[in-house]
Amino acid sequence: MSTAIKKQILGWIPYVIGAILVVQFAGLSVWQISRGLEKSAEQQAFSSQAGFTTWTDGMEIRSFQRLKATGRFDSDRQVLLENIIINSRLGYYVVSPLRVAEDVPLLLVNRGWFERGSDGIDVDGLALPPSTVTTRGRAGSLPRAGYRMGEAIPNDAGWPKLAVYPTLEEIAAALGEPVQPFVLLMDPEDESGFFRHWVPEEMGSTRHYAYALQWFAMAIVLAGLLIWNYRKRGLES
Repeated sequence: MSTAIKKQILGWIPYVIGAILVVQFAGLSVWQISRGLEKSAEQQAFSSQAGFTTWTDGMEIRSFQRLKATGRFDSDRQVLLENIIINSRLGYYVVSPLRVAEDVPLLLVNRGWFERGSDGIDVDGLALPPSTVTTRGRAGSLPRAGYRMGEAIPNDAGWPKLAVYPTLEEIAAALGEPVQPFVLLMDPEDESGFFRHWVPEEMGSTRHYAYALQWFAMAIVLAGLLIWNYRKRGLES
């Protein structure tokens, strides 16, 4: 291969890399727009629903859908989610299994948050009525962490179990039986709960659109620089 050809190939490398980056920036912009649209739909679903639908096993569930379920709480096997910070205070989410029928996977109910104290956990304060109850709430999920070290739920015999950002599968393994694919976020008006202020993810659609605009602007600027440099190169040759 001649020196001139090698020089020509090397001269095109910055344009190829720049074109790839332009495509990636544009793709990130489109992704941010799609996430913004999803957040808008979630926020609309959160604010527009009225009344509670009776939940049955196997029914299709929408995000933040208002539901009510009837069953008996398993007060002896509750999970406390650690490292939950609300209003700059550290505490726990209380997740309690609700048994609606013997042959139906358990429904996990997040009963809300209570502050971590210096005297340990008051197990008696977690008690639930043994009778059949109807619980209302919204269809949600477990809190997720960006990074987690170690086991989510220590392998010990005691209850309630302390857990650090577990998955539904990990809670099911600790309980020794399957659970539903969503969590019921107990309604603030229901009894037997703690502090509850359920809202969609804090990062709203507006911020996603702002990020989309930034990525799109970077793509436009880089594309402009590539075109300008290419024309300048043509004039000089």
